[in-house]
Amino acid sequence: MKIWVDADACPNVVKEILFRAAERLAVETTLVANQFLNTPPSKVISAVQVPAGFDVADNYIVQKSHPGDLIITADIPLASEVLEKGCHALNPRGEFYTPENIRQRLNMRDFMDQLRSSGIDTGGPGKLGQQDRQQFANQLDRFLAKHLRR
Repeated sequence: MKIWVDADACPNVVKEILFRAAERLAVETTLVANQFLNTPPSKVISAVQVPAGFDVADNYIVQKSHPGDLIITADIPLASEVLEKGCHALNPRGEFYTPENIRQRLNMRDFMDQLRSSGIDTGGPGKLGQQDRQQFANQLDRFLAKHLRR
């Protein structure tokens, strides 16, 4: 199992949690972004810089990931695609995307896009708080404990 991170919009605090888990458990972790990323020196942590462009990082993750991999993303269409491949998807707030909830999330995303395109200010997601960070760390730990059994 490998961890893939949609890193362009991933909060730094979430990356730090991932770095610690990757080192502690020796889990190969790759950050993908269209900009340069600083990663700690590590045998298990790497970064891939893809060309700028719409969904280039997402497409890279979809192409390179394998069933059973964990994808960290807030991008709902990306989560939907990797779920179809048999991957797991976790957002930076510690919520897993599942085959049961992804359609509803896609519908809500499309609805909010329609509102924004008609000029309605829908705001954005709230700031990532301490509870969100703790939820992410807890979900990640539970997932890794379950999926890294030897």
